[in-house]
Amino acid sequence: MAGTVGMLHTSLVFVTVEPMIKDLFRELLPRTRVIDFVDGGVLATVQREGTVSPASVRRMCHLALAAEEAGVDAIFSACSSLGPALDVARRLTSLPVVKIDDAMTLEAVQSATSIGVLATVPSTLGPTGDLLREKAATLGRAVEITPRLCEGAFAILMDGDRERHDAMVSEGARELAGGVELIVLAQASMARLAPRLADETGRPVLSSPRSGVMDVARLLASRGIAID
Repeated sequence: MAGTVGMLHTSLVFVTVEPMIKDLFRELLPRTRVIDFVDGGVLATVQREGTVSPASVRRMCHLALAAEEAGVDAIFSACSSLGPALDVARRLTSLPVVKIDDAMTLEAVQSATSIGVLATVPSTLGPTGDLLREKAATLGRAVEITPRLCEGAFAILMDGDRERHDAMVSEGARELAGGVELIVLAQASMARLAPRLADETGRPVLSSPRSGVMDVARLLASRGIAID
């Protein structure tokens, strides 16, 4: 029996601009149906307020509960900034909830103790750093985390200027690389640049989409749901 995944979105980037996550589901879970649940304004709200407010948490929980009502087998959150809200959603739904960054951050703390976090949206830096520390604590490891924001790059990407966005991310990665062993990309929107950044910096660069979708694949397989 094939499964169904509810994918939660907090902007339209992976719905209308960048299809990479949908492509990964088609590649890695070809029999799995993906249903999008979109609140196209909640990420902008978090960016404007500078925090994940109770109202934003409620909006994410509403998406998760809507996915549950639709009868999906698992929930996959494509947003890094709203990670704390997904912790609440996990307590409200009986379904497994996978954060896109879960597998990436676990791999990072298993591989390095000095980790750079590269972001193009300020609101992803805190949740990604917190998730790294959470995974490290689970393993009993101490990690040093260095954040680096490529300010304005995400808006430029949303305006369609990939070349300028990519140049800004590349510059940020080079500046970050000198003091860290490994770089994690705090947003899936930068994932396609990971090989380029690794070449330019000489550091391992981890991104979330593929490992996140593989995390979903393992989850579904463990529940006896066909994925290929």
